[in-house]
Amino acid sequence: MTQQADAVRGVVGPVVEAAGLYLEEVSATRAGSKSVVRVTVDLPDDAVGSLDSDALGDVSRAISAALDTDDVVAGAYTLEISTPGTSRPLTELRHFKRARTRMVTLKLTDGSRAEGRLTDVLDDTDGAVLVLDDDRRIPVADVTRGKVEVELRRLEDAQDAEDSELGESAGEDTDEDSDGAGTDNPTGFRPGRNEEG
Repeated sequence: MTQQADAVRGVVGPVVEAAGLYLEEVSATRAGSKSVVRVTVDLPDDAVGSLDSDALGDVSRAISAALDTDDVVAGAYTLEISTPGTSRPLTELRHFKRARTRMVTLKLTDGSRAEGRLTDVLDDTDGAVLVLDDDRRIPVADVTRGKVEVELRRLEDAQDAEDSELGESAGEDTDEDSDGAGTDNPTGFRPGRNEEG
């Protein structure tokens, strides 16, 4: 992590924590005459489901304000805030916990594969254990690679739920209704303090 990314993490960490979220990753890179600051946030380990677009928008505004106030990014910058999404490989215990209720594919140390819905992650005396929907129990230590499988039906159900919340206006095709709600990786782009736009 760069020195600038460390400084950004120091500023946005308390903001993300105050929002009840987990700060997954921070990067800060130079792109021409300005910087690009990328912040990835997620729900806490014990939460199930995806971070909704309203919560992402709220934390995006709070992060932007904190960065502008503390002035840790020199000059113009673009702020990109997102969630990990389903494409994130499952490499840490918290990733498996966040994947509960999802279909997963696991590559095991013996070369075999296991697929199924991850129903629970248990802390055992010998290490964490993944519980699949057919009651298979797989020690996390036996997993060399894991990934969440995208379920089209699940995405359709999320969109249907959002449409019913919006009521009759859900059928209108406006920019306000196209904010990524119901997807697994909503992203917020915000110009920084000195950025025009």
